[in-house]
Amino acid sequence: MVVRVKLVFRAHAIQRLFERGVSVADVERLLASGRTIEEYPGDFPFPSRLVLGFIGERPIQIVVAEHRTANEAIIITVYEPNAAEWEPGFAKRKT
Repeated sequence: MVVRVKLVFRAHAIQRLFERGVSVADVERLLASGRTIEEYPGDFPFPSRLVLGFIGERPIQIVVAEHRTANEAIIITVYEPNAAEWEPGFAKRKT
């Protein structure tokens, strides 16, 4: 039996989805197929992570907090990373 995680979208994330032309289905697909490029275990109230995925050639990063006891993935924000701040491929920040 496969247990599905419930996606919970913060108001900020919903606004960003609309502004950036990203659908809920895109977020589901990116979370399933993307890769975690940063982890924030000390975030409160739940640990979070930064996921990188692509819609075609377009890079998308998702900040998601994980409330494991409630089986929820809380979508904090969704955005297209700024190329000036990231190495080619958008998986590592420029230093």
